[in-house]
Amino acid sequence: MRMVDIIIKKRNGEKLSREEIEFLIDKYLENEIPDYQMSALLMAIYFRGMDDEETTILTEKMANTGKIIDLSEIEGIKIDKHSTGGVGDKTTLVFAPLISAYGFPIAKMSGRSLGHTGGTIDKLESIPGFRTNLTLEEVINQVKKIGISIVGQTENLVPADKKIYALRDVTGTVDSIPLIASSIMSKKIAGGSDIIVLDVKVGKGAFIESIDKAEKLATLMVNIGRRLGKKISVVISNMDEPLGNTVGNSLEVIEAIETLKGYGPSDLKELVINLGVQAVLLSGKEKDEEKIRRDLENLIKNGSALKKFRDLIVAQGGNDEVIDNYKLFPQAKIQKEIFSREEGYITKMDAYLIAKSVMALGAGRDKKDDVIDLSVGIKIHKKLGDKVEKNEPIVTFFANDSSKLSIAQEIFKNAYKIGKDRIDKRLILKIIK
Repeated sequence: MRMVDIIIKKRNGEKLSREEIEFLIDKYLENEIPDYQMSALLMAIYFRGMDDEETTILTEKMANTGKIIDLSEIEGIKIDKHSTGGVGDKTTLVFAPLISAYGFPIAKMSGRSLGHTGGTIDKLESIPGFRTNLTLEEVINQVKKIGISIVGQTENLVPADKKIYALRDVTGTVDSIPLIASSIMSKKIAGGSDIIVLDVKVGKGAFIESIDKAEKLATLMVNIGRRLGKKISVVISNMDEPLGNTVGNSLEVIEAIETLKGYGPSDLKELVINLGVQAVLLSGKEKDEEKIRRDLENLIKNGSALKKFRDLIVAQGGNDEVIDNYKLFPQAKIQKEIFSREEGYITKMDAYLIAKSVMALGAGRDKKDDVIDLSVGIKIHKKLGDKVEKNEPIVTFFANDSSKLSIAQEIFKNAYKIGKDRIDKRLILKIIK
């Protein structure tokens, strides 16, 4: 079997066999297939696509190139959740303790920020002392004891995806539905959970900007999950504006805590509850959606979800006093408010430009080894559709460097608009299962 023949076959729009897919992954990991040939195949896939069976085989093969995590020691139905990446997306920080408080164990592996989207692990590391690099044995013991863990991805989890994604990133092939689906689902399959709930973001602040493409990706991932014996549901959510009111690591953790206390922004709570409803429905534990919704909301009202978050912090070495004293988080030296010059309604709150603005402050990474500032970010006071008066604050910047603040402010100027007419918006666009 020759790689060039596989490239030509896919270039011509033909279907690859299991043997061919397994061959190309094995030989690429063994460095017997050079980057230039894999790049050619990725571009052929980008233009010619893959069908559901091909993508499932690719997903399964990539998942099995590393360690498949065995969570069988943990009793109960294990639930996992993944987001395709957004701005201000601190959903895991609320969803994980909430679903654990409901009674489902959750052993969550999360990533760091790269590009304009934030990373859950960076956010958690703004909690003094919080450890994110637990061993698998520590994770299993912790989940058996308290029902929850959130850790960074292990090095030996899906090595094929790490190598191929790095190549996709520099060859213009990131934006391919079968390649996105196999990348996400290979990690979820390797993660070992029984149920997978996916939040596919669509809009200006997401990697996917069209609802049609988001639906195709969601449907494909559901089909892959079913073929590989996983229960899966996808929530497609709007990412034209940031989720919640904060963007930036420590600021987002504080907002997640506020949400667990019952005081958080309505859009963040709405998304978390919808994801939670889908998870419980897939478990078969309860079929009445409204009852599930009420039960989840009650776990926030009665403090059970917040207690789970406190348990998580303590178990992973963090200082749980941050829950009651936000000054224990990293603090920015400069706070600068931006005021409205006119009255009207917010008609634009561009999530991508806001993310670039926050990155300019130092909150994100362009490269994996970049050092980020956990204290900087923005707090948004007015969002899409909100009424704003003249000289009313729209956003507050949290910065440590005045020159970086100036750059961030210039970027933000193009991120919002004020108009005469109020616009409608919708967060949950579709649910596919």
